[in-house]
Order: sequence, then C-alpha cells, then structure tokens
Amino acid sequence: MKVSILLIAVLTTAQLLFAAEAAPELDPKYHDSSKCKSCHARIVKEWSGSYHAKSHFKNDEYLRASMKYYARKTRKPINAVKVECAACHNPRVAVTSTDVNYQIDVLMGLDKNSDVNKAVQDSALSEGVNCLVCHNVDAIKDNLPPEKRGVHRIKWNPVGIMSGPIEDAKSPYHKTQYRDFFGKDPKHLCFVCHANDRSSENFLFANTRKEYKDTKKQCADCHMSPKKEGFASNLPIDNGKPKKRMVREHGFVGAHTNWLWEDALGIKAKRKGESFIVTLSNENPHNIPTGFGARELILDVVYRSGSKVIETKSISLTQHYTDKRGKPTIPHLAKKATKDLSVPARGKKTLKVPMVNGAGQVTFELYYRLVNNEVRSLLKLKEPQWSEKKFITRTTVRL
Repeated sequence: MKVSILLIAVLTTAQLLFAAEAAPELDPKYHDSSKCKSCHARIVKEWSGSYHAKSHFKNDEYLRASMKYYARKTRKPINAVKVECAACHNPRVAVTSTDVNYQIDVLMGLDKNSDVNKAVQDSALSEGVNCLVCHNVDAIKDNLPPEKRGVHRIKWNPVGIMSGPIEDAKSPYHKTQYRDFFGKDPKHLCFVCHANDRSSENFLFANTRKEYKDTKKQCADCHMSPKKEGFASNLPIDNGKPKKRMVREHGFVGAHTNWLWEDALGIKAKRKGESFIVTLSNENPHNIPTGFGARELILDVVYRSGSKVIETKSISLTQHYTDKRGKPTIPHLAKKATKDLSVPARGKKTLKVPMVNGAGQVTFELYYRLVNNEVRSLLKLKEPQWSEKKFITRTTVRL
C-alpha cells in the first residue's frame, strides 16, 4: 500500500519534458577541445578562459548551488535537474529529458546504471559549451513554443561536419558548412539559450531577445569582438601560410568581466529643490542588467563637506523573487517578482535621491553585482566574485 501511494504521488507531481534531438554520439577525435587546438590554437585559448568553458556544474559555483537548491525545493532527483539545465549549459548531453519512470527508479534505488546517470556523468560534457556545441549545429528550430530553449531548438549535424561563418572554409580533418546564423545573423544562435528563461512556475524572468532593440548590431560585436583580420586556422593552406580571414575573438566576455562594465552605462545628476534627479542612460541594445534574474545595479551616493564625508547612501536596483508560498526564492523557482528596475535598451531610467544638509558636493558612483544579497544568501555562495562590486561610472555635483 505504501509503495502504491508513493508511486501515485510521483505520477501526480512529476513533470514530463518535451523530448529534444539528442546530440550524435561523439567520435573520440571530437571528444573535447584539445582535438581542435592543433588547428585552431588561438580560438581554443580564448574560449578556454570564457564562461562558456565553465558552464558545467562542476566549474560554476552558482550553477551548482542553484541546481541543489532547485532539486531540494522541487523534490526532484539532482540528475533530473542536471538534465533540465543541460539544455543550455551542456547541450550535447545524450539524454534530453527525464520522465516518471526515472524518478521512480531513483526513489527505489534502481537508477545507478540508468541512461540519465550515465549521460550527466559523461566526461565529454565537462567543458560545458565548447566547440562542438556551437559548431556542430545544423539548423535552429524556430517553430517551437518560446519556452523551449537550448538543445530543444537545435538540429545537429552528423559528427564530423562543422558549421561556421566562412563560406569557402576547407579542412583535411572535417567537413565544413557555412550557416547564416554564424555569418549574417549570429545573434540568432545566441538566442537559442539567451532568451525566454522561465521558472518552474512558468514565470518569465529573463528574455534578452525580447529586449533587443538593434537589428544591425550583433551580440558578438561586444561579447566576442568586431570582425578583424586574423587567422581562423593555423593550417598552412595559403601558399604554405595560414589564410588570413576576418575573424572574431572567442572569449565570450560578459557580466563576469570587469573591464566590460567600464562606462557601460552613462550617468547624469542635477539638483532639483531638496533632491537630485539622477539619470542612468543605456546605449546598449539590451537592458542592463539582462540575461539572468537577481543581477544588481548599485548607486552609491557620497555627500561631502569640503574633504569630509558627512553621509553615504546605497541604492539597490534589482529584482526580488517569491515562490508560490510568497517566500523569497531564486529566479528559477519564482511565481512572481518585484518591479523590473533595469535600465532599458537604448533608453534611460531616472531616480530621485534626497539632498543632505551641509553637503558641498555629492558624488554618484554606479556599480554592478552579479547576484544580489538575497539570492546570494539563499544559495550560500562563497566565492568573492558573487559579492564583488564592478565599477561602471561616476559623476560629481558641486553645490
């Protein structure tokens, strides 16, 4: 009887996922980026320091902590959660969905040799989003519901056929095919994952694609680099020398990169009565913050009389998330959120900041933080990067 009740409960609460096209099984010579390095040394070196390379749960504290938190709160097996997250973090996972049968196996201790467990433990996934994730894509499925992301939107090439932005590319080691989502419109590929991020309650908490206000500027122009003359391959195929191409860097810089934040937003302030009107301006084609819930802008205000600091204020621009019980939670479990305080793409946001008596000058300093205090506390994140304030810009008003 107890077993029957248990099975009924699992059957009632389990969520079935739409199946996606599993990536073709890898030939050993395409197992990891070291096999690409001999021909594409510069590109592999740049990629190896990126957060694409660290997108596996073993390499990212936030991802690891949020998976465990999500599994505990939803009572799902941790490997089932890894499969869900792998849709974007490890798209070459061999299993793209879990079902009721797997969850029953876990409850009964019969999952040890399951396809799911083997898939998430496969060493081929340890590099996260590597060369074979992007450059093995044949087509992007645009006719699916928007909540279907990552691997669910991908049609794969057979192993050994690489896609890329160069129409006349040739290699003695693999076939190469040109694709528009590399050459003409690379943001199309970016938005396979960087869009329509929804919680377990179907709450949309991040959608860079919807925010995007520029049809000409590409994600790659900032997060890789503008195209410049260089070498995609170091093979001596042009009269005994590597062939010069117009190429991009492959560092995939983003929110973790301090220098990218310098002057990412503009700031102006003027006194109006007993207050200051502070205007934040955003010339980027997407909101800031974007791409993930619980990011944070911090406006530090320093009031001085002469050289003496007489008061400071700190204003947080972030979203806070609550679950279906109304308790604070992480974005992936949210039922609702507070007002979006991001600075809109190609737009502005104004804030009203009070004056302090006796101040002769007021400095406004704008910073960015990867995770706000609330979510950082919920996940018990320890690495300094999650609490670090990244400087954006400042302005001073003299009275």
